[in-house]
Amino acid sequence: MDLSQVIALLTAGDYTISREIIQRGFGALFFIAFLSAFNQFPALLGERGLTPAPRFIALTTWAQAPSLFRWKRFSYSDRRLRIVCVVGMVLAASAIIGLPQAGPAWVPIPVFLAMWGLYFSVVSIGQRFYGFGWESLLLEAGFLIGFLGSAEVAPTLPMILLLRWFVVRVEFGAGMIKMRGDASWRDLTAMDYHHQTQPMPNPVSRRAHFMPGWWHKGETLGSHIVQLAAPWLLFLPQPIASFAAASIIITQLALVVTGNYAWLNWATILLACSGISDTFFRWIVGGPFPGWGWNTVGSILSDPTGAEAAGGGVGPVSPVPLWWLIVVIVFVAWQCWLNVPALRNLFSSQQLMNASFNRLGLGNAYGAFGSMTETREEIIIEGWISDGADSAGDDDADNDDADGADDGWREYAFKGKPGDVHRRAPVVAPYHLRLDWLMWFAALGDYRQSWFTELLRRIGTGDAQIRRLIGPDPFAGRAPDLIRARVFTYRYATRTERRDAAAAGQPRPWWVRSDPRILVRPIDLRTERQS
Repeated sequence: MDLSQVIALLTAGDYTISREIIQRGFGALFFIAFLSAFNQFPALLGERGLTPAPRFIALTTWAQAPSLFRWKRFSYSDRRLRIVCVVGMVLAASAIIGLPQAGPAWVPIPVFLAMWGLYFSVVSIGQRFYGFGWESLLLEAGFLIGFLGSAEVAPTLPMILLLRWFVVRVEFGAGMIKMRGDASWRDLTAMDYHHQTQPMPNPVSRRAHFMPGWWHKGETLGSHIVQLAAPWLLFLPQPIASFAAASIIITQLALVVTGNYAWLNWATILLACSGISDTFFRWIVGGPFPGWGWNTVGSILSDPTGAEAAGGGVGPVSPVPLWWLIVVIVFVAWQCWLNVPALRNLFSSQQLMNASFNRLGLGNAYGAFGSMTETREEIIIEGWISDGADSAGDDDADNDDADGADDGWREYAFKGKPGDVHRRAPVVAPYHLRLDWLMWFAALGDYRQSWFTELLRRIGTGDAQIRRLIGPDPFAGRAPDLIRARVFTYRYATRTERRDAAAAGQPRPWWVRSDPRILVRPIDLRTERQS
């Protein structure tokens, strides 16, 4: 076997469409991530945020939280944060329209690494508000995909295989977390609860919840089959790998349709495209059925410069330059070394979820929903303004009326999380409402953290930044005199309950809430404002 045959074997010329989808798609996700930070970071983590980033930077070291904002000449300010976000969005837009991909082979590398570095600087100081698995998923993908190269060269097989291994870590890791976690995943009852108790439902979630029991068991079993088996099939010859990738994409699309998980599902879909060949894409739109991949090896050995060798039967592809192949092989070898802890973690009885094993956040462990909540608890923040009476009174203030309309108390709505029982769940993803997500965790017991206490104070004082992150103001901009937080148990309204409400001339409920409990007793804000 000569050098030309080796180069041909390591060339993946039948994955140019996948490369375009992956690079442009992650460009779009980076754009959304930077936009989310531009809109939300100052209010949540800025100079006057709930947990200010400058204070966090002062209390930590570079080794603990590396960030561009630790540079003395670029120390954190809300203005500089927004500059970083704008630069990131410009770079992301260039990838979306394909500018780096139109240049020499190496050009996508600095563009995607720049997006990685800028967003890494944001995430590193994002504390609890950036502690989601899809942050590290986006960052790691951004670090890798520049090495797919530009349109000047064909994709390389080592990079395609590395991205498929990424899918294994994401999907197989999630599957093993489920099997080792909550018993409801093992007895196939998890999906009986999931659509109702997930962090942020969408308009389809209610319908999905009321599907019959056999349907939910099929959802759970199907999830296990796809997550535990399909990722490994990506390493088999075509078209098996493409069918495996398609099964992963279909299950991820089902999650997109029935929930709001920021860009988690879309990132997984994009990574799974590394398993789909150009010939498979063409077959989907009416072309011939793709040939078997193992036939390509013989073609390469007999004719390393032919169409069958380089392009899987879709036409000649320019040979990969030796220098570029060496760069890719060295990079992939380094990544393989960084992935050793993640490989061990997959098969460990003490498997970690969403864990990083190095400062760069590469070769991470992923996973989601290792435990399943069976009831939905929601925190409702309410304010009260005096209408001339002396006060709300302890009896009124602690009133546990489930409809929330007791004696002047008004509910603060959020943009995404459930609150008003008549409001249909919205479509939010792939945008990420960070405060709404943390409110879901707060209802599970996370409310004792400092951000929640500060949130109550900021809402109570009429903080403009926080008000922009939540829904309509029940007091039209006026600061309340008292503020409190209650917890309710929520469930979807049944079809009968909605029909009965309509028959009675009342708005049809989307939710039914019950069992109100005081979480935070009324706080008198008038004294604080006077001081």
